[in-house]
Amino acid sequence: MRELFVYYRVSPGNADAAYAAVDRLQTGLVAEFPGLQARVLRRPIPPNAPATALQTWMEVYAMDAQAGGAGVDESVQQAIETRAERVRPFIEGPRHVEAFETITPATP
Repeated sequence: MRELFVYYRVSPGNADAAYAAVDRLQTGLVAEFPGLQARVLRRPIPPNAPATALQTWMEVYAMDAQAGGAGVDESVQQAIETRAERVRPFIEGPRHVEAFETITPATP
């Protein structure tokens, strides 16, 4: 199963607006693509980090195993990237997109 991981940086001052934009993005995508699962994560903020330190966020996309198929395909990935334009005003720098596949053990 192919999963998508998208990470980027957010300034604390934009965190609320960024979260609202990501939530709308993911809610719409999940409604449009049956079986799509979406989450947003944030790297833990160290207690001694300055209040202005950039936060690292990650969006995770996977397909429910019961939805069948090979996971997040190119068409879903393209939809994610197209709709992600609404998140860009709230992030610092680029969105980094990485795709990973589930490792299936070789049969003896």
